[in-house]
Amino acid sequence: MSQYRVIIADDHTLLRDALAELIRGMGDFDVVAAVGDAPGMVAAVGGHRPDVVLMDIEMPGNEDPARTVRALQAASPNTKIMVLSMHDDPRLLQVLLPLGIRGYLHKTATHRSLTAALRDACTQDGLTVSLPPRTRPAPDPEPEPDREVLSPRELEVIALVAAGLSNRRTATQLGLTEGTVKRHLRNIFAKLRATSRVDATNKAVAAGLIPAPATTPSSSRTRPSPL
Repeated sequence: MSQYRVIIADDHTLLRDALAELIRGMGDFDVVAAVGDAPGMVAAVGGHRPDVVLMDIEMPGNEDPARTVRALQAASPNTKIMVLSMHDDPRLLQVLLPLGIRGYLHKTATHRSLTAALRDACTQDGLTVSLPPRTRPAPDPEPEPDREVLSPRELEVIALVAAGLSNRRTATQLGLTEGTVKRHLRNIFAKLRATSRVDATNKAVAAGLIPAPATTPSSSRTRPSPL
């Protein structure tokens, strides 16, 4: 069985130890380092190049979480980044999701949710978000867009995105280049005032532009990339 390598970053020693025991108990995962601050986390990720880093938000040296995420990506571009934190401000979630993190879990999440999210991050191009219901981002208060806001081609693109297709698969389905699909997505984001694929799909569904897919992007598995 393949071994996925994990680094844990949290300034609480007891929690780090408990997480390490839990993750090692998954069988196909190994904890290669556990650190207590952001600079140590970036250095450890650069040295070990793990499959996943599980990081807290509120720890020493992490005054700018977005900058820290970018530093991790520069240190090890293939490492998946997952956040596990008591910090539940939806605005922070909206900042970090477009950067390409693979998960944002509140520390009230269950062991099962955490282990499933770790496994999905390593085996699928998915995103896991687990927040207490009261802290989920509120619906956009701005007027919903009219159907005419999106062109017929843009409606086709967002419908396929909602169905979970990647840019490449969307391009193949519509007979377009991947670059053209990305251009359509940028236009869709601008027209819907969306910040990510998840946000754009949710707004398109809420406005009645496309039907709700069988599994909506607000669930635990969606594409992580903003485009």
